[in-house]
Amino acid sequence: MLCVYDTPGTPTHPTTKACPIGVIIGAGLSAAFQILDPAFPPANNPTNKTIYLSKTPKHTNMGAKAVTDVHESDASFEEDVLESLSEHSEDSDSLDSTSSRKRRRVAPVDSDGEEEVPLSTVAVPSRIKSGKPASVASKAAPLPILAPVDQNTTFDSLGLKPWLVNSLGSMAIRRPTGIQKGCIPEILNGRDCIGGSRTGSGKTVAFTAPILQKWAEDPIGIYALILTPTRELALQIYEQVKAISSPQSLKPILITGGVDMRPQALALSARPHIVIATPGRLADHIRTSGEDTIIGLRRVKVVVLDEADRLLASGNAGSMLPAVSECLSALPPASDRQTLLFTATVTPEVRALKDLPRAPGKLPLFICEIDAANPLALPAGLQQMHLSVPVTHREHYLHMLLLTEANVNKSVIIFCNRTVTADYLTHLLRLLAHRVTALHSKLPQRQRTDNLARFRASAARILVATDVAARGLDIPEVGLVVNYDVPRDADDYIHRVGRTARAGRKGQAVTLVGQRDVGLIKAIEERVGRDMEAWEEEGVNLETRVLKDALKVVGEKRREAWVEIEEGREVGGKRKTGMRRLA
Repeated sequence: MLCVYDTPGTPTHPTTKACPIGVIIGAGLSAAFQILDPAFPPANNPTNKTIYLSKTPKHTNMGAKAVTDVHESDASFEEDVLESLSEHSEDSDSLDSTSSRKRRRVAPVDSDGEEEVPLSTVAVPSRIKSGKPASVASKAAPLPILAPVDQNTTFDSLGLKPWLVNSLGSMAIRRPTGIQKGCIPEILNGRDCIGGSRTGSGKTVAFTAPILQKWAEDPIGIYALILTPTRELALQIYEQVKAISSPQSLKPILITGGVDMRPQALALSARPHIVIATPGRLADHIRTSGEDTIIGLRRVKVVVLDEADRLLASGNAGSMLPAVSECLSALPPASDRQTLLFTATVTPEVRALKDLPRAPGKLPLFICEIDAANPLALPAGLQQMHLSVPVTHREHYLHMLLLTEANVNKSVIIFCNRTVTADYLTHLLRLLAHRVTALHSKLPQRQRTDNLARFRASAARILVATDVAARGLDIPEVGLVVNYDVPRDADDYIHRVGRTARAGRKGQAVTLVGQRDVGLIKAIEERVGRDMEAWEEEGVNLETRVLKDALKVVGEKRREAWVEIEEGREVGGKRKTGMRRLA
């Protein structure tokens, strides 16, 4: 474990001269820290924005070739439905990048003029690695001051009270993880903190445990505000806070979109102890509820930004930074509160914040980063693979991939870039007899909650989701993550594949790669510092299985799925009441 202590005499890292908050969270972090700390200077480079990999070079000769025996009527039908749906709804998800709004054609359209050839049953070597060095070396991370950590550390030795230790033990949390060892003592000492660790490493406990202990010593309301980018993550944190604080009379509340605001406004005015919220809905309350809400927030002692890189990202249409800024502006000044930022992706630019000026009287900023030699900290038990597929037959390969001997019993999350694609795959996989459910922003909140509960309880084996499920959700049993669409942002890839191989378990991530996706795969590999392997399973020739078992049946069910969507039917085949049929 690597922890940074900003102590007198600590040398300033060269990267802090210009302090470009660049690669992950752009100028957004600079703007946010103007609110977090009045002494923080504004960003003087307006071009520092989140980098989105939306354009890729043309690549040809992928391992799997396009299939020619596709009916043009099917292609035209599917394209018409997709165009119609896109015209009648905003189909990009709240966590989808702007570039993901670009439509991906599911019909066999060849706009770049590549010649289509029959699907070969002979494996063709992948060209993904062409023109790339054999290995990608991770960028050297600066060497901060090491904080020695005893491998036999207990929660008692970190300063937690016996009631908290016992409560964690009742949840089978008996030994602190690296991020918990590094952050809990410093948070208890009142220092502002940036915590970075791989997904599934216990970041939630790292900030909730010390917050609960400090609240128990001074049980005022509202003591702490926790902001998260998604409703599902907010609900998960809310449930964890309730479980850990069960020996105490803590009153947490959940403030998220998708439900009636009036009960939330009443709960806020009743002075709860901890507020767990998404920034958009809390900003709505600040604007509409008036002084009743603001007075309570002005007493906040601790604010937490979980998944801080997403909350503070700027430069895209889905940026949450304006709502986050509005929420923070209602809180006490930075000198009178403690600010905690947690993320799975801490870059050298974020680490350089330790050298920025602080408000008078504020303790130095503390940065704790686990596995600093690998700043992106992908789980050690994660096996990353790519599978080359024809762009017109992704569904066929996906169907057969889910049915291989190694995968047929696994719990699977399939990630898509767009809500329309997620809805389509949910219909299709159900028609193909898979136990499937969905999670995306276009679903009603009650259905989102119910679907996630079904997946957690293994009532559904497959969850088809957009990036609302990519961050923070802890579902330990997930054995396989499939990227049906390649994410446009490499950081989104990191969070997606982090849904498996959690807490020391093993897991696999398979990314379906079409001809136009090769550039994105190369960029992801460079970003994570690790090459993807070509997918293979002993005794399985996926192309042969697609030819023998999937071409006809998937083609038929694909058309049925589009008909269901066009007619406004739910996944179970029942027509939605009041749904207008799309022309």
